[in-house]
Amino acid sequence: MNPATLSPPTPASAPGRTRLGSETLFRHLIRVSQALAGRLDMQAAIQAVSDELAAILPHDHLDVCILRQDHHTAFEAGAHTDWSLNAHPLPIEGSPIRAVLLGQEPYLISGDALADPRFHFDGAFAHPILDQNLQSRLHVPLLVRGEIIGALSCSKRMRDFYDARDLGFARHVADVLAPYFYALRTAEDARRLAIEEAEGRAREDALREGALRLTEELERERQRIGMDLHDLTLADLTRLHRRIARMREAGMARLREAGGPGPEGWEALEAVEAELARTMAGLREIIDDARPNILQLFGLAEGIEDFLGRALDGSGSGIAWRFADQSFGAADHLSETLRVALFRIVQEAVNNAAHHAEPSLIEVELRREGEALAIEVRDDGIGFASLAQRKRVGGIRNMQTRARLVGASFAIGRRGDRQGTLVQIQLPVDGADKTQGPAGEGVR
Repeated sequence: MNPATLSPPTPASAPGRTRLGSETLFRHLIRVSQALAGRLDMQAAIQAVSDELAAILPHDHLDVCILRQDHHTAFEAGAHTDWSLNAHPLPIEGSPIRAVLLGQEPYLISGDALADPRFHFDGAFAHPILDQNLQSRLHVPLLVRGEIIGALSCSKRMRDFYDARDLGFARHVADVLAPYFYALRTAEDARRLAIEEAEGRAREDALREGALRLTEELERERQRIGMDLHDLTLADLTRLHRRIARMREAGMARLREAGGPGPEGWEALEAVEAELARTMAGLREIIDDARPNILQLFGLAEGIEDFLGRALDGSGSGIAWRFADQSFGAADHLSETLRVALFRIVQEAVNNAAHHAEPSLIEVELRREGEALAIEVRDDGIGFASLAQRKRVGGIRNMQTRARLVGASFAIGRRGDRQGTLVQIQLPVDGADKTQGPAGEGVR
């Protein structure tokens, strides 16, 4: 690019303007740097700079615009305009000094910005120039490690006020301001990010707390339904089963006394009785799952061990199981909500393994790991397909959701030896008792 095309001819210096010597300018430059000290926001910084520059770089309007991606924000001293008063950052493409901000020009000097076509183009946000009668304008970039982070702008309502001597000093001032405003921008971005993260965590915590309360209510309702099923439905089915059994036995006794035909006529009733017994057994399983009484009365370890016995021994599945408690009492200090959530995750993991993995052995281990309680559910089955390949992932999602609601981590994958599946849950338990005692282990 030809330097002669960078800007129009430098205007003549304003008549009667007093020029300061180099030593005086240097002292003022030091005072500009001192004025920035302790300024923790950009508006206060530009105001302090404006006061110090008044004698050596006179202006009716001073601003620093700071780049943020494809937008910029202006901070002004002297005349305040829509460049800083606008509620939203302005796009660079609409800035009257976009040539400097984009690195297309090394500086801009204009003796009459009201008529200078470089400041007025389609889409330009240039009306503050006209509104405030900002005729003389001087603009230099703010550079940090060769990167343009913004621009320093000086304006006077008098025509042809700035010249090449002002340009050199403005560049020195920009060199002083650039690292300071870069640091302020970085700090402001960090504060904004911290606020956004804090707000995000607060929203997440609120959602988690609400979902946790809902989970607790669902658990209570589940237990209430379990008790109703036990006290009403199961009781009614038990009475019906006994009546059918008595009817069948009485009818067969009368046939034997009468010397009539054999009991073939009662086979249908006997089949109903057997089917009813199977239904009652299944209902008892549902009731036991809905009412984890051992868990509530004796704790998480006893609840898990009791569940394994009922789910695997009682079902006739032929699946062996092993349970090891290496938690040293950490689980005993958990709230009922946490114990129930962890129990349900283990329950889901064991049921998934038993129903889908065709294992010969399922192992559950409960242990203390530093400031966390860890649970592992391992099986030696055929494993599982990836989530994308599985048609039913409801069980895994249920476990993930339960873990997330109580602040626990959840992972599922193949075991290290590639033999079956490993489910891992880890819950921080900072307040748990760290006293270590003997481990308990059950094997079936």
